[in-house]
Amino acid sequence: MTSIIDNGPLADASRGASPAIDTAAARRAYELDRKHVFHSWSAQELLDPMVISAAQGSWVWDGEGNKYLDFSSQLVNTNIGHQHPAVVSAIAAQAAKLCTIAPSHVNEARSEAARLIAGRTPGELDKIFFTNGGADANEHAVRMARLHTGRAKVLSAYRSYHGGTQLAVNMTGDPRRWANDTASTGTVHFFPPYLYRTSFHSTTEEEESQRALEHLEQLIGFEGPDTIAALVLESIPGSAGIYVPPAGYMQGVRELCTKYGIVFIADEVMTGFGRTGKWFAVEHFDVVPDLMTFAKGVNSGYVPLGGVAICPEIAATFGKRVYPGGLTYSGHPLATAAAVATITAMETEGMVDHAARLGTDVIGPALAGFAKRHPAVGEVRGTGVFWAIELVKDRQTREPLAPYGSSSPEMNQLIAACKSRGLLPFANFNRIHVVPPCNTSIEDATAGLDILDEVLDIADGCTV
Repeated sequence: MTSIIDNGPLADASRGASPAIDTAAARRAYELDRKHVFHSWSAQELLDPMVISAAQGSWVWDGEGNKYLDFSSQLVNTNIGHQHPAVVSAIAAQAAKLCTIAPSHVNEARSEAARLIAGRTPGELDKIFFTNGGADANEHAVRMARLHTGRAKVLSAYRSYHGGTQLAVNMTGDPRRWANDTASTGTVHFFPPYLYRTSFHSTTEEEESQRALEHLEQLIGFEGPDTIAALVLESIPGSAGIYVPPAGYMQGVRELCTKYGIVFIADEVMTGFGRTGKWFAVEHFDVVPDLMTFAKGVNSGYVPLGGVAICPEIAATFGKRVYPGGLTYSGHPLATAAAVATITAMETEGMVDHAARLGTDVIGPALAGFAKRHPAVGEVRGTGVFWAIELVKDRQTREPLAPYGSSSPEMNQLIAACKSRGLLPFANFNRIHVVPPCNTSIEDATAGLDILDEVLDIADGCTV
């Protein structure tokens, strides 16, 4: 473990007393982790993971007692921050009442969570199938689409992420797929709109949208519309770069899916439950998918939970026909009790509106300033508390500060500089994502942005 000596301008930004940290327990946890824990997406012998011993609100403390502002929301999932008292209390109360029950039975927490979720989904996505997370939500959504249509193929975008299970990782359109790609899952990839690194030689968002839709329809034609069960699309791609679809694109995808009888699956695993300043990101585009997957923010990851929201037509397919799928922990009482408390807290505390205001009034203007002041900033983009800073070595050529699918010494230096100043960032390839909790205070958001502004001076030294 490494120790951060000075947290700089963040030292006085949080409120309340810091928790007591048992450093001996933290060191033992680290030793046991390195001896026994096999980490995801990692070369095991090269790891030096941070011990997190405590968390509160938008802050975490490491095993040495150093404090960090969590601008990552962990894996962009702690939408209500850490240790929200209403959710912690709800989990404890549910544990005292009923810790677990098989999904074949009814329990109050599951029923109420389904009601609350269905009450916020767009259109008539009123049936909820609960899973344990986002990857299996996407797996089950595709299974439903295949059984509903009698078709097999699935279309998904390059520069996307849909999960680490077999089908989900093959739907994924970034390098995490490569080592797991069996070419046997019926997945076909297309180019989504991304004007900054356009595949269509576009110069405007209107051109990018039109040409991306033309490409997609041509691909559908080449693959055979009658062979395609579903099209899976992140409403706003997350770990792939937070590039917001241009005007008209999502509506165009909806129209193409309707035209060719393809089930439109909106992946809202990262964008759902307030992250983009609305309950779900598809609301920005006035689009209603046939199926919508969710996880992460539904209960801020306090207990694993995901799910699929299902339209009436697809739900009716399984009215008298058995749906051949399920999970032992589907709609687990502790997880759904956490969801009920999370959604209720988000509603009563106005977190979704607050996230929208943070994006409009604080994060967006600050990042626009970064783009003007820092030559290493190629582009900034996002909405709500869901933003990306794309870093480049050369603004003219747009050469990224780290190659696609990898990191670089420069990016590693930036990440280390953030942590040394008490900021826990979310970084991927050549980007730093600004993704704090939806209820981060203006003061904390500003403090974190000030740190990023300072750190970007280092990135500027890498430009030509």
